Amino acid sequence: MAIPVSNSNGSHQREVNDLATLRAAHRGEGLALNQRHMNRQLGRVLQTLGFDREWVRGEGPYLIDSGGERYLDLYAGYGVFGLGRNHPFVKAQLHELIDSDPPSLPQLGVSTLAGLLAQRLVELAPDSIDAAVLTSSGTESVEGALKLARAATGRTRILYCRRGFHGLTYGSLSVNGNEECRERFGPFLPGCDPIPFGDLDALAAELRRGDVAAFIVEPVQGKGVYPAPEGYLRGAQELCREAGALLVLDEVQTGLGRTGRFLALEHWGVAPDMITLSKALSGGYVPVGALLASRAVFNATFDSMERSVVHGSTFGGNDFAAGAGLASLMAIENERLVDRARELGDLLMELTRPLQERFEIVHAVRGLGLMWGIELGPPSGRAGRRVWETFERRQPGLAAQMVTVPLFREHHILTQVAGHHMNVIKALPPLTIPEEEIRRFAAALETVIADVESGLLRGYASLGLNLGRRLLFAR
Repeated sequence: MAIPVSNSNGSHQREVNDLATLRAAHRGEGLALNQRHMNRQLGRVLQTLGFDREWVRGEGPYLIDSGGERYLDLYAGYGVFGLGRNHPFVKAQLHELIDSDPPSLPQLGVSTLAGLLAQRLVELAPDSIDAAVLTSSGTESVEGALKLARAATGRTRILYCRRGFHGLTYGSLSVNGNEECRERFGPFLPGCDPIPFGDLDALAAELRRGDVAAFIVEPVQGKGVYPAPEGYLRGAQELCREAGALLVLDEVQTGLGRTGRFLALEHWGVAPDMITLSKALSGGYVPVGALLASRAVFNATFDSMERSVVHGSTFGGNDFAAGAGLASLMAIENERLVDRARELGDLLMELTRPLQERFEIVHAVRGLGLMWGIELGPPSGRAGRRVWETFERRQPGLAAQMVTVPLFREHHILTQVAGHHMNVIKALPPLTIPEEEIRRFAAALETVIADVESGLLRGYASLGLNLGRRLLFAR
């Protein structure tokens, strides 16, 4: 079937029936197509920040635009590209798999590749884990965890942390601790209650009610990059077990070596009842996720032949997704990427932690492995604080954008603000990033922060007002 190719005013030029010709015919039209048919407000944000590049190629830790300029991608697709973009080993394995014409998704049947992926993930998980449901995304893995928790315990309440992020589908959104994500989508699933992150007393108080099915928590909160306090996860595990509740660790972003361990939970020696995975498991190619669980949870949910189909996923465990997952695990092991994330993460902290002492506006530098964040706050001087407060009144979180925008425009480094209205800049470098690029990022960051602080301390209110007006107008 041929696809009509239209010019920018919508009139048909010709019909094509291959992707290469289709891509070439529409080169440079990505933003225009988005504004016509997709999320226009997102397009306005990209234009406002100057991030509206036409990307034509991805290569390891780099995005390459239509002008041939290379940008260091420390956004990494929210962590999807843990192996970098278009990893050659994963690509070669998928080429071979596609050419083999596998019998994917028999549905009334099983797949060897899916079974092998489940087996390997269970082997890499703590001893408390013995089974897997393969999914297509992180939020789908979380949805499965909520269902299995209720089915296995016979209870309905789910506890989650404020500021925690577990996805944007309805069940996941019900345990999402960020109001900007939840606004205008309620009412949510009943029995989902927030507690403060890191507060064992608050968790214990809720568990004492005896009706909690599960507590779901990230080892490192992605919003703001907040690692769990020492002893918190082990304490949560003990409290949950005493109360007959399940502990669910969301490792969608922290898993697969990101924090310098294969799973972040290994930093604290935690053995949860369920673990959610996705993102980097895809190798950046085929969406794939997994819900890992104890055999007790599985047996209490799938407890008869009639209940063998009470939970599953249409595309979960398809041969191409399972192949991408297995190839990604092979690459992580073959290239020692878990150790590499720990070593480069230590280097990144060594290079950036001194910024907290050097600059008044740097209030914290934190992270684990190659999951890193820097928090900005007002300077101590009266003039600088007054300018800062002017920024915050106009657009909360503007100071962070005053760092990410010049990093992108002047240094060709793509980073992100770590949460809505947060002055936290976040980096998720690919685990394959060259050491020299870690050093270049740290040097560029120091230069940009010095410029921002210099303007603040001298009372240059115009420093960020232009960007603030543009951000407000873009809304």
